[in-house]
Amino acid sequence: MNTKNIKTLGELKKSEYRPRSIKEELRQNLIDKLKNKETTFPGIIGYEDSVIPDVERAILSKHNILFLGLRGQAKTRMARLMTDLLDEYIPVVSGSEINDDPLDPVSKYAQDLIAAHGDETPIHWIHRNERYGEKLATPDVSVADLIGDIDPIKAANLRLSFADERVIHYGIIPRSNRGIFVINELPDLQARIQVALFNILEEGDIQIRGFKLRMPLDIVFVFTANPEDYTNRGAIVTPLKDRIESQILTHYPKSLETALEITEQEAEIQEEQKAKVRISDLVKRLIEQVAFEARASEFVDKKSGVSARLTISAYENAVSAAELRSIMNQEDQTQVWISDLIGIIPSITGKIELVYEGEQEGPFQVAMNLLDKAIRTQFIQYFPNPEVLKKRVKPAAEGKPKEENPYRSIISWFDKGNNLNISFNTKDKDKIALLYKVDGLHALVKKYFNHANENEAALLMEFVLHGLAAYSLISKKVFEGKVEFKDLIGSMMNLSNKSYEEEFDEES
Repeated sequence: MNTKNIKTLGELKKSEYRPRSIKEELRQNLIDKLKNKETTFPGIIGYEDSVIPDVERAILSKHNILFLGLRGQAKTRMARLMTDLLDEYIPVVSGSEINDDPLDPVSKYAQDLIAAHGDETPIHWIHRNERYGEKLATPDVSVADLIGDIDPIKAANLRLSFADERVIHYGIIPRSNRGIFVINELPDLQARIQVALFNILEEGDIQIRGFKLRMPLDIVFVFTANPEDYTNRGAIVTPLKDRIESQILTHYPKSLETALEITEQEAEIQEEQKAKVRISDLVKRLIEQVAFEARASEFVDKKSGVSARLTISAYENAVSAAELRSIMNQEDQTQVWISDLIGIIPSITGKIELVYEGEQEGPFQVAMNLLDKAIRTQFIQYFPNPEVLKKRVKPAAEGKPKEENPYRSIISWFDKGNNLNISFNTKDKDKIALLYKVDGLHALVKKYFNHANENEAALLMEFVLHGLAAYSLISKKVFEGKVEFKDLIGSMMNLSNKSYEEEFDEES
């Protein structure tokens, strides 16, 4: 059917078009996609075996849906992607505010127009992207916003009585007729406003002021809610929750690999940055690990959650930190070093809610602790666990020679009074030269990563220092503009050094 050539009701009647409800439309188009082995929700990663099958079952059951989960769990994105399951175009009566089906009109306007013009009634076609309505629930949302009210200006302009149905100004829900309507953060909606939705969900019709309207709306409702809202800001009233047929629980990525894939897809890295800055798999994993550590941290409010936006922002900031350094040093190429991750601190502090103990620590220190924990967790994926090797030889099996602690020469270098000061803006070649000064550092990396090139090896060398500091085998202090590594005992004895945060607080 060539929709562009059908302009009147009479032509539509002669065509193959047959009206169907939006829930039936979603159901049949989903079935077609499933039969053709097509991806039903493209771009959604990590929900293949959990949330997506739940949504598919809900659509097949013709249900309204409530997505329940913490922030940053793609609830709204899932709702928006449901428009891909709609027909590309549908016909509506021209001039209708509520997308009246020409073959089954429900508004007085459309019914009167068809009665007056018959088969010559003009129609037009709307794209599926126009069949999506969304409203963020806030305490100031009114029934008039959602459903409608009497419009005195319209009544005056048209010289109509307030008893005339034509004076009604429809709200966003009736205007979403024959479409998908989403209410985000449903618990924030006042209870009396939630009550106004009962009849729409149960009977499909609307009531406006004193009008005896019987206007069955054809809408799929999708709601999103955060469990935190049930105690902090409001609640979903029980009768409304009872009328929402499918409640689907969302979740954060269950594995680091899934989280990596999400961040890689969502992070907006400029082409100029991609050409100039290399970011290794190691650094990517450290960034993702920060979010996993935050979700388990005693300082972070678990009810609030840690959004996937943390790692996306952190990824972008890490690349930008390396880019900024390369611009200052007039370098054509660089990589994201471990020390560049100081640049992701603003991405962490802005994305986590702290409990009382975390507030006492301070957001900066909590963010630094999370970064150190991420380094500690990932370190043993690349090198032997220092926890069982701390400054001692590893017990050997009977008949075998003792295995030396692989970190002994590195630790001994610092124990001799040596230290390593690396500025955050050090040129790559100068940083590599500094790292080679530490006895045994390059040899250790080559032992476990024999095929690493110079840049990869240098990054791993820096990672070893941060890892040993995370396991309290050497000392690491972050100052304004640099990081210092030295022996642990000497650092504990020296109380005159100030941390970066302390200097920052004094300057403030």
